[in-house]
Amino acid sequence: MITNDVLRSIRYMLDLSDQRVVEITQLADPGFALDKADVQAFLRREEDPDYADCSDAVLARFLDGLVIYCRGRDDSRPQRPPETRVTNNVVLKKLRVAFELKDVDMHAVFESAGWPVSKPELTALFRQPGHANYRPCGDQLLRNFLKGLTMRVRGD
Repeated sequence: MITNDVLRSIRYMLDLSDQRVVEITQLADPGFALDKADVQAFLRREEDPDYADCSDAVLARFLDGLVIYCRGRDDSRPQRPPETRVTNNVVLKKLRVAFELKDVDMHAVFESAGWPVSKPELTALFRQPGHANYRPCGDQLLRNFLKGLTMRVRGD
């Protein structure tokens, strides 16, 4: 899925301002250079001349910051380095951690979006890429998860 779409969906889900997106991103990496104008460029339509692609580095830091924003910082563990490549599976994992979703919650989120997922399918999404039962998360699956999570968070 396009990183800009993921950022746009999460921003809508949590009703975040552009400045709040910057603050959440900097929770994960205070030295990371991102400002309100960058966020506004990420949220524009592709046809807009001021549109900018949201890089994997930005989305990775935003998702890490979202975990800290939702759950708090764990000072007992060293901070993990941000992912260099953000796949749909990584987005799914980070959102699961940020919102403290268990398997039952994940199934309910998919079900509410009208996209039921079996238990083996769900566990395959969270396996390591080299595992025999690993399954890459498709764009449509992630889109439906974001839709269901939005309905859960916003109460729509």
